[in-house]
Formats: sequence, C-alpha cells, structure tokens
Amino acid sequence: MGCLGNLLWFMLGGGLSGLSWCLAGCLWCITVIGIPVGLQCFKIAGLTFFPFGKEVRYGGGTGSFLLNLVWLMVSGLPLALEHIGLGLILTLTIVGIPFGLQQFKLAKLAFMPFGTEIY
Repeated sequence: MGCLGNLLWFMLGGGLSGLSWCLAGCLWCITVIGIPVGLQCFKIAGLTFFPFGKEVRYGGGTGSFLLNLVWLMVSGLPLALEHIGLGLILTLTIVGIPFGLQQFKLAKLAFMPFGTEIY
C-alpha cells in the first residue's frame, strides 16, 4: 500500500498540501530568527508529500510548547484548516477514507509541529 498509496495521495491533495508547507517554510526563512521554524516546515513538507509508511511521535517540553503557540497564531491555523477541509472532502467516499485519515493526522501535526519526531 505504501508506494501506490503515496502515488495516489500525491495526486489527490498531497501535492497541494506539501506545497502549502513549502510556502510556509519559505516565508519563515525570510528572517534569521524564523529559519529553524522554516526548516521544520520543510521536514513536514516531505512527510506531507508522501505520508504512507511514516509515523509521527509527539513529545517536547516547555520550549516546544511556547514555539507551538507562536506557530499556531502565525501559520498553524491556516494549514490545519486546509488539512481538515481536504480530509472532510476525501472521506465522502469509501475509497478516500484512508486519504482523509492521513489529512487529519497532518492537521494534528499542523497544530503542534515542534517537539515531534517523524519515523
């Protein structure tokens, strides 16, 4: 399912979602202070382009929590809403349910991307 799922995923919304993460990363990298946030966006964009076969583990501490709050106010909410909207559209059909669930997983990641590890 991994290779075929990733190929279908890319065509059914994963490419658009990945480009959104890349755009957010480019915007964050404009400032020197935002470069670590931009690099995290690019790492998540790689996951967004091809999510099947990968796992996300959440963790982190106080620093990650504070950075997640700033992230949520600046870029996290629009990305999360995009993932939720695409997830709702994809879950309208039985075939699209696995793809919709991946969108919901990425929506959770859009709310708190810092302190996570991608395997």
